[in-house]
Amino acid sequence: LVLVSLSAVFAGPASNDHDAGRIVNGVEAKIEDRPYQVSIQKVGKGNHFCGGSIISKDIVVTAAHCLQGAKPSDLQVRLGSTYYNEGGVLVTVKALKYHEKYNPNNMMYDVAVLKLAEPVKQSSTIRYIELAKQVPKTGTPAVVSGWGTKCYLFCDLSVTLMEVEVNFLTREDCASKNYTYGDKIKETMVCGYAKEKDSCQGDSGGPFVAEGKLVGVVSWGQGCAMDGFPGVYADVSALRDWILENAGNL
Repeated sequence: LVLVSLSAVFAGPASNDHDAGRIVNGVEAKIEDRPYQVSIQKVGKGNHFCGGSIISKDIVVTAAHCLQGAKPSDLQVRLGSTYYNEGGVLVTVKALKYHEKYNPNNMMYDVAVLKLAEPVKQSSTIRYIELAKQVPKTGTPAVVSGWGTKCYLFCDLSVTLMEVEVNFLTREDCASKNYTYGDKIKETMVCGYAKEKDSCQGDSGGPFVAEGKLVGVVSWGQGCAMDGFPGVYADVSALRDWILENAGNL
């Protein structure tokens, strides 16, 4: 997977500084291992363009930058399948909302919620994930998953779900001199880093999971798996109240 704000269909063009959504040097995964993972697609064509996480019977969390210009009637969500183009359950979208403070220039508040047109039951391949209430410690093992490209630019999406394990980084550590972003890492962001491993285009909006909880939403990064540039994620613990309040109002 590779992180660069490059969630194709509805998002506007990514700036050079904020590429979005990637899994590089990962391994194939089964949906039974990541049953909270969903694929957000364009209705009819079934084009996967962003990932998401199901958190209740009819609510999916994704990235705000994935939904710029989109209407609920444009979207469908595939759940419960290792493959984005077949299997599982395909559900249309009733409503959506992205954070009113989302800023595409600095990628702050990059979170959104979707309400499915019909509820989905939990099973071995569909499982709601809990939102993190606090940030893990730096170095905590974390997993990012998705169907994004496996290299940066001019690469096809992976049809099979992929995942990669990285080390969680707090905002403070990600903004430190140990890495390259500096003050581009804002208060609603956390990071993940492992040398030559990352998320990439098409992974945007997908789950970043540590200790069994959703700690981040795939947001942006400089290229994919570039040395010294962690993947950047919306901080779920910081945005948890907004997610729950707005999910309840959709």
